[in-house]
Amino acid sequence: MKLTIHGYSTALFATWYFIEELGILFDAGDGLTSGLMSKCGKIKNIFISHADRDHLTGLLQYNQLFSIHQPKIYYPKDAQSFPFLNQFFANFDPHAKGTTWQAIDKNQTIDVKEKISVEAIENEHVVTKNGMIKSLSYKVWETKKKLKPEFTNLEPTQLRALRQEKGDDFVLEELKTNILSYSGDTPVVDYKRYDNSKVLIHEATFLTKAETNTKAKKNSHSSLEEVMEMVSNCTIDQLILGHFSSRYHTEEIDLKIKELVKQFNIKIPVFRLPIGKVSKDILNGNPIN
Repeated sequence: MKLTIHGYSTALFATWYFIEELGILFDAGDGLTSGLMSKCGKIKNIFISHADRDHLTGLLQYNQLFSIHQPKIYYPKDAQSFPFLNQFFANFDPHAKGTTWQAIDKNQTIDVKEKISVEAIENEHVVTKNGMIKSLSYKVWETKKKLKPEFTNLEPTQLRALRQEKGDDFVLEELKTNILSYSGDTPVVDYKRYDNSKVLIHEATFLTKAETNTKAKKNSHSSLEEVMEMVSNCTIDQLILGHFSSRYHTEEIDLKIKELVKQFNIKIPVFRLPIGKVSKDILNGNPIN
């Protein structure tokens, strides 16, 4: 499936990614509506990874302009900022009705359109107690039916008769493909979490592993070095990197990507979002490598 992905992601300032063919938005930081403009009307389902302001403040203007399209906003079930936001929007823009807010749990799957679903994956960005879920990554799945191998040599008339006698479930098997994964903000913990993703969108706030180890911080992030090492140990078709800290220049980031591509012998196309700029149709651009 071809995916047209637009996005903006600079750490501390704003992050959002829109997958046009699927009508899915991941996170909703500032600049969402000015970056997408009328394309916002195509957004049907919004999946927020966590309650940091740079991932959700774009909802304010979006809700005011586009609630008429009845979008659904999904958020980690124990992140209590979202019910407050819902109430605030109701008071601030009482005329803007139609948006649905839904808390979701880890491993919960949401059907967003025919054959397409989104699975919530717990991550380690926000440290919680007692199993509370305040931060999520997401996987997008495409489900298709295909003929079971043992029936591929049947003549069309034989196959039709068998389906009439036994039913479709007897001759068809379900094939699920992870067409896209979105990390949200999270450290690299499980090298196989995004294995077999067609497209992986992953944060890379810092350039080196040493920087993540020395930062005194409440919430944890990834480094480019760790992400590239993870990618080298799993099967991914295309990689999009974002959420870089503005302490770096884009040219510095690109040089580090090229260095790590060589170090870890990465053969897949690697794209990155520039600091402070919106990227349109990311996968149709030129990869860094």
